[in-house]
Amino acid sequence: MIQAPRGTFDILPESAARRKVVEEQTEKILGAAGYRRIETPTFEATELFSRGVGQATDIVQKEMYTFDDGGGRSQTLRPEITAPICRAYLEHGMHKLAQPVKLWYLSSCFRAEAPQRGRYRQFWQVGAEAIGSDAPETDAELIVLLADLLDALGVKGTRLRLSSLGTPQTRAEYREELTAFLRAHEDELTDTVRSRIDLNPLRAFDSDDRRTQAVMRDAPLLTDRLNDEDAGHFAQVRALLDDAGLVYELDPTLVRGLDYYTRTVWEFTSDELGAQSGVGGGGRYDGLIELLDGPPTPGVGWAAGVERMLLAATDMVPPAELVDLFVATAKPDGRRTAFELARDARRAGLQAQLELAGRSLKGQLKHADRIRARFVAIVENGHVALKDMASGEQRELNAREVIPAIVRGDRSL
Repeated sequence: MIQAPRGTFDILPESAARRKVVEEQTEKILGAAGYRRIETPTFEATELFSRGVGQATDIVQKEMYTFDDGGGRSQTLRPEITAPICRAYLEHGMHKLAQPVKLWYLSSCFRAEAPQRGRYRQFWQVGAEAIGSDAPETDAELIVLLADLLDALGVKGTRLRLSSLGTPQTRAEYREELTAFLRAHEDELTDTVRSRIDLNPLRAFDSDDRRTQAVMRDAPLLTDRLNDEDAGHFAQVRALLDDAGLVYELDPTLVRGLDYYTRTVWEFTSDELGAQSGVGGGGRYDGLIELLDGPPTPGVGWAAGVERMLLAATDMVPPAELVDLFVATAKPDGRRTAFELARDARRAGLQAQLELAGRSLKGQLKHADRIRARFVAIVENGHVALKDMASGEQRELNAREVIPAIVRGDRSL
């Protein structure tokens, strides 16, 4: 038997119903704040990610699915969606629109990594981006919107970690300081951390090696090196979150795995998820548009893993599927009438299902009860008996009278 590739999965109807709740809540919460939906292609030019995400990141170095498109062009299945959205912003002249341009998405991503619970090679992300504003209110708004979404979905055990990476110049100066510190303690670090001291020294804070963690407890912190402007921006973001009543913990070791982040960064975790505790997070990326050959343009956004949110939202129960009418046939000669009745009911805006399995009439009525149909239309010899499944009452009707009776919620049955 052929099975789905390792690290991928099928979205079955039961799971699709829960995912629909995620989509509906996202559209409701973000739409109310003026964010509009966008979708980008599944694959993009590889250069978009090597330049935008960062050549030194794990994503670009070892996690991307890259291929030749047959014409000598290198293409990559998108491992994340912020860079593609910035590419679309530039390509479609969105800088000419009123700023900021506020967008949201719900799309699949692909990363070549070891599959485990909450970590897959094909996964779905919901996210929001605000491009064209450097105001701290934009950072705070996006953080609050993500918190609102997690709360609306019933994601349990959430905690918010917050920090600032400063501007690129501040970060570059700190990077030199941190690199020197790591070189001085090189013998106490893991091979992985040593191998990327020059490429991405900040990732040393992510290490789960105990000796490395002991070293990093004495490492200089970027939040202590922020200039006055960066520190002021961060203080304003925190004040807005305080006003919103959002609880957070300052974590100067918080390092997002993408090079384009500047200033505010954050991550929501869930105690329900174990080792892969990250549910969603994001940050400001004021230099990303420039990396993609655009003009200086501030931006900020976040992404949250759909699968991880659903794992942590253990009590989420999607609403039961509504069935207004089940059309049953007592004899084969009623099939054409039944087919037309089901079609007309759908055109009238009703949720209508038709008997397709060749069950006996008794079996059809059992099935109608199983799917919680409000009414059953039993077609026989050109006549229709409409049964109210709640009261058990039924009466003979002309086929043309069935739909109006259901729309009225006919009490005369």
